[in-house]
Amino acid sequence: MLVWTKSGMAVVLTVFALVVTVVFVAPIATVIAAALAGSWTGPLPSNLGLDNFRQALSEEDAASLSVSLQTALLAGGFALLLGTWAALAAAQVPPWCRRLTDAVFHLPVAVPSVAIGLGVLIAFNERPLLLGGTKWIVILAHTVLVLAYAFSGVSAALDRLDPGYRQAAQSLGAGPIRVLFQVTLPLLLPALGAAAGLSIALSMGELGATIMVYPATWRTLPVTIFGQTDRGELFRAAAGTTVLVLITLVSLVVLGRVKSRAVLR
Repeated sequence: MLVWTKSGMAVVLTVFALVVTVVFVAPIATVIAAALAGSWTGPLPSNLGLDNFRQALSEEDAASLSVSLQTALLAGGFALLLGTWAALAAAQVPPWCRRLTDAVFHLPVAVPSVAIGLGVLIAFNERPLLLGGTKWIVILAHTVLVLAYAFSGVSAALDRLDPGYRQAAQSLGAGPIRVLFQVTLPLLLPALGAAAGLSIALSMGELGATIMVYPATWRTLPVTIFGQTDRGELFRAAAGTTVLVLITLVSLVVLGRVKSRAVLR
């Protein structure tokens, strides 16, 4: 509904600001306050300091953060490769086959992540595909979970891509491989960068499937934070959560800069 009066616009903006504050700003601010708190017995935290962050960057938590980064980068990379390949292949098949492909690749989004984790654990816990107890089962579970977002992002960009570029290259004698690497993929770089960023962000915060499959030697930071909250170490968990959010944002900013430079080239 369109709002034409200044008073109506003010009311709409006020309600919007209130919703954003309650839903987004307040929870994040509470986590940051808890990360800085030494105690919290009143309406506001007290004994503020950085002790919780020192614990969150200790050897154990730093190892979990490194595991999360490695898992996110590997799972995001694999999902981007598979999703791009599937989107390019689906664009060339009959409509019924494309609808089937869309349904298959979006299936992990329609079911709980715990079900994905349990399915991966059962399917890859026997020879010849024995991945249980290794880091690769965690990376595989994350890849399955973020694959739908990589596929849908690239597929949507392909639908908006002007076929005239490809046709012009083909008319000049370029073969399919050359058209793919010199025309199609460069035009898809913004979508590829966005899909990679979303995949990494989702993988960094994934917990449900990870708990089902992770070995003791490959524990991600969300699993460590969950264990801390289960033991009642809420302030340390809040500090770890803050670090996780900051590292995820930094990773997305770096990826965005790399994507922008690639697009300019």
